[in-house]
Amino acid sequence: MKRFNVAVVGATGMVGRKFLEVLSERNLPVDNYYLFASSRSAGNVVDFVGKPHTVIELNEENVKALQGKVDFALFSAGGAISKEYAPKFVEIGATVVDNSSEWRMHPDVPLVVPEVNPEDVKWNKGIIANPNCSTIQAMVALKPLYDKYGIKRIVYSTYQAVSGAGVAGYNDLKDGVKGEAPKKFPYPIAYNMLPHIDVFLENGYTKEEWKMIQETRKIFHDDTLRVTATTVRVPVFHGHSESINVEFKTPCTREGVVDALSSFKGIVVQDDPQNNVYPMPIYAENHDEVFVGRIRIDESVESGVNLWVVADNIRKGAATNAVQIVELLIKEQLEA
Repeated sequence: MKRFNVAVVGATGMVGRKFLEVLSERNLPVDNYYLFASSRSAGNVVDFVGKPHTVIELNEENVKALQGKVDFALFSAGGAISKEYAPKFVEIGATVVDNSSEWRMHPDVPLVVPEVNPEDVKWNKGIIANPNCSTIQAMVALKPLYDKYGIKRIVYSTYQAVSGAGVAGYNDLKDGVKGEAPKKFPYPIAYNMLPHIDVFLENGYTKEEWKMIQETRKIFHDDTLRVTATTVRVPVFHGHSESINVEFKTPCTREGVVDALSSFKGIVVQDDPQNNVYPMPIYAENHDEVFVGRIRIDESVESGVNLWVVADNIRKGAATNAVQIVELLIKEQLEA
């Protein structure tokens, strides 16, 4: 059986470390891993898949030294690094799976959630984008409903964990509980909520909200979809929660919605409100599934439903989704 080599760029960051955790769990047919990070982390030794790996400084010389030796490169080092270095890894023969927002809306770059649009990996030109964490879990929940009923309109309201803002966001909550002033967010996040994720745009939306809108249309290949979003940062360490209101093109029943969700790979339905069973981020942490509950018909429209959708934003919302894309690429090559 063919074996592969994988680079991880940003290997010492929050998502990078989760890349390593997920890779170590999934037993890919990989011979060599190359761990890249900034000069601050270069030279550190990381124990991974049963052996020590020395972190390599990310620079052009070190990338070129791996010409023809890297099949796949997982990136989570920010948009500026991805913009500069993703093409350099493509030049040495790697297919890049990028977790930043840099390439997501580029017309030549597939935006992929493996449970939703796996076929899109086939038209990549060297770079595949990982969607926004909040988009990923929404797409998994909406895909079976889109296929069964068609979707006219989506209203997203998100409640996003501080880990989505990286280590600095995580520390703002941890330190804020102790009474310390925020360093990452403009206001305290402890005991508070901020209706402000990423920068504000001229149309009044934040960049995070606009990402969800645009990415939803791209992943579904449906520019007719009417989508709106409000994204909120909440004082939770791990796990994004989303209230999703969906208006369908064809009639639906609650039973039909539950059946479609329950039978879809990657979804766990937790929907027994009489016994206080519903998804919560505290239980989604460290899981790869998307949890859906509070499923109820929206009686204000002809055919619609309300959903409560929860997932671990660092696993399924970032690392696991990217590793699943690599698994698709490996399968495609092994079957070629």
